[in-house]
Amino acid sequence: MTTTASDPVLHHLPVLRGHQVLRLAYWAWGEARAERTVVCVHGLSRQGRDFDELARDLAGQGCRVICPDVFGRGRSDWLPDPMGYNVPAYVADMVALLARLDVAQVDWVGTSMGGLIGLGVASLQGPGAPLVRRLVLNDVGPTIEPASLERIGQYLGRPVRFASLEEAADAMWAISQGFGPHSREQWLALTRPMLVAHPDGGFKPHYDPAIALPFKAVTPELAKVGEAMLWAAYDSLKMPLLLLRGAESDLLSPATAQAMTERGPRARLHEFAGVGHAPMLVQPEQRAVVRGFLLA
Repeated sequence: MTTTASDPVLHHLPVLRGHQVLRLAYWAWGEARAERTVVCVHGLSRQGRDFDELARDLAGQGCRVICPDVFGRGRSDWLPDPMGYNVPAYVADMVALLARLDVAQVDWVGTSMGGLIGLGVASLQGPGAPLVRRLVLNDVGPTIEPASLERIGQYLGRPVRFASLEEAADAMWAISQGFGPHSREQWLALTRPMLVAHPDGGFKPHYDPAIALPFKAVTPELAKVGEAMLWAAYDSLKMPLLLLRGAESDLLSPATAQAMTERGPRARLHEFAGVGHAPMLVQPEQRAVVRGFLLA
């Protein structure tokens, strides 16, 4: 199906999880027969429409752009077992999505959690070329700073209800200032897809509050094991890799970012001043960096 550069089309993919088939939603931009497919995957409590501005850019350059809503977010189904909200399972979901797309390779743009999923997909071994041709990790790496996890845990999954879009935008901005400066119009555009009608009136966040359960169940010991596995996956990569970092990020430290430029695929690092965790790739200068890397 062909879409315009300004409008995505919503699709659903049936995915087997346990003994149930659930629907994974994804937004498609551009021409299905395009020579290059870019997959953009969002952060922990976000959804695929975060990438509208970048997708519009890339579709206008002849790319097919696919922006999934990871299970439990946006238009995708919620899992009956919340412990299924974990990165290894998401990697398997994304492999199923790539099979639906019927392409040998994709470029990958992953913000925070979406970057960890991309790291997992990119490190998979098989008889052919890697599934990922070029990888963009947006403000995430194998080592995640504990302070950022503590900050996220303070709001993730809490029951909230907003009377209006404007109230929701203000409340979300209060916990999202690390995303960097945005105009009111830009922030409202990022907020709208994050909301769903609350049964008692108004709005609530468009994600399953139970995604907080496995997040909060991670112990320091499990985190250490996970970090070692992520570094091993990172060191195995061979493709060109662009690492984006908010200069004020509390999740990706300068030391980790520097290490990622010196080992494994030796990432190309680009920092954005005045931004924390994580750049939203809405501002023209941020989109230009990603576009230049992917289309080089």
